Amino acid sequence: MEEFAALLDALVYTTSRNRKLALIAAYLRSQPDPDRGWALAGLTEGLNFPAVKSSTIRNLMMERIDPVLWALSRDFVGDTAETASLLWPGPEDAAPQTPLSLAEVVERLSDLTRATAPKELADLFDRKDAKGRYALIKLATGGIRVGVSARLAKTAFAQAFDVAVEEVEEYWHALVPPYAELFDWAADGATPPDLAGVPRFRPFMLAHPLEDGEIDLSDYAAEWKWDGIRVQLVRTTNHEGRAETRVYSRSGDDISATFPELLGALPVDAVLDGELLVRGSAQGGEAGGAASFNALQQRLGRKTVSAKMLKESPAFVRLYDVLLCEGTDWREAPWKLRRATLEALMPHLPASHFDLSALVEADDFAHLARIRESARDAAIEGLMLKHRDSPYVAGRKAALWYKWKRDPLLVDCVVMYAQRGSGKRSSFHSDFTFGCWDGDPDAGAELLPVGKAYTGFTDAELKQLDKFVRQNTLNRFGPVREVKRELVFEVAFDSVHTSKRHKSGIAMRFPRIHRIRWDKPAHEADKIAALRALIKD
Repeated sequence: MEEFAALLDALVYTTSRNRKLALIAAYLRSQPDPDRGWALAGLTEGLNFPAVKSSTIRNLMMERIDPVLWALSRDFVGDTAETASLLWPGPEDAAPQTPLSLAEVVERLSDLTRATAPKELADLFDRKDAKGRYALIKLATGGIRVGVSARLAKTAFAQAFDVAVEEVEEYWHALVPPYAELFDWAADGATPPDLAGVPRFRPFMLAHPLEDGEIDLSDYAAEWKWDGIRVQLVRTTNHEGRAETRVYSRSGDDISATFPELLGALPVDAVLDGELLVRGSAQGGEAGGAASFNALQQRLGRKTVSAKMLKESPAFVRLYDVLLCEGTDWREAPWKLRRATLEALMPHLPASHFDLSALVEADDFAHLARIRESARDAAIEGLMLKHRDSPYVAGRKAALWYKWKRDPLLVDCVVMYAQRGSGKRSSFHSDFTFGCWDGDPDAGAELLPVGKAYTGFTDAELKQLDKFVRQNTLNRFGPVREVKRELVFEVAFDSVHTSKRHKSGIAMRFPRIHRIRWDKPAHEADKIAALRALIKD
């Protein structure tokens, strides 16, 4: 466990991607099984200990520390784990104890119940120094945020053992922590994990943003970039003749339970790439077509889906590509051949659950640009441009696929609330809630929140914004500060939708701060009516 704590400490204090890769790779090479497998799972949020919540840690601390001191310290530090690890009043005359391995810690955390968690955690905290307590809390609460994405962890694993990251990704998602078979293969030279009959994830092919310049439409095909979630639908039949289907997200997460209506829909063994959408309704889009992302969002992340939701917002997949089909691997074939294969497959798929992403025909690139700009459908993000001879390769490869997103919409909003960030931003107010006027501000109209954002400004601007928040605070609500209605953000967003969860009745899609309007008076910011006029659903 001490080695894992040291790894987290080192990762916290570096922003270099290459340094993070080197640190993780060195740890994986030096540590024994199953510790390194549990560490990998912890770094990629692959562990879950239901008996331990952030409130468990807070309650433990307030039993031992003055609640006011705890609240002030937590507010100053900005992170529960760091505050608790530093403030924990360990026993004064504790006898030396044998260090616990990471595997032993994971076992103890797995055995906890809500009733036993406080006592067992206190015992573990007493055995560790501040660095060890920090790592333990992060591991137990699933809050390890040290700038390590799942993709970066997989890349570090590949570098550690000199294997292809694409192979790592294919095996990774079909295995469970502590990934013994994965380490046997990569570190010890064993045969690859036997995954025959297991519906496993394959890495997605991704696109580069299309910057300035034109491309030749005789070489590239255009299709809409739909505003849903990219998924991979995989069906495999095992040696006993039992077929199993899984739905994977772009990051390789198994989201099958959230969309159960898709699990029996694929009639053949295949791996298909597409966009998961929900059907439109009178409130959610064109009847029978794709509803806005706002409608899909109501279903995301749910462990159980009600019969009502299945009926009102049925999911379907708008197919883009075929990777494997009935024993044939099509990934090395050119896009035009894969497209023909997919078109031939469509009559065999139920129209209730699948359709084909249509190609966009244009006379030339200028014509395509006009088509792109005129497309403000709620379910369209822009265009995809795919080289007709491109194979299906993992990751982003230059000049094969491009994404050409439509230009964002812009609106001027007034900052209403601010909250400090996490990690390296924990000392700065970097998360902002902003609003628009519900009528004429000169006639007494109120501001209503329309969105939140924490991106779109430089480090220098972050310091200016933090200074503004501290000097213009009106009220505090826990970690949230209400500020004077004086600062205007020009906010970029992709679309806007109706929302029953927000007082304004609307919600933005992908809001981000485009520009800080220090020069603009707050009463000149936009009105709610301007946003409502943009709603397409």
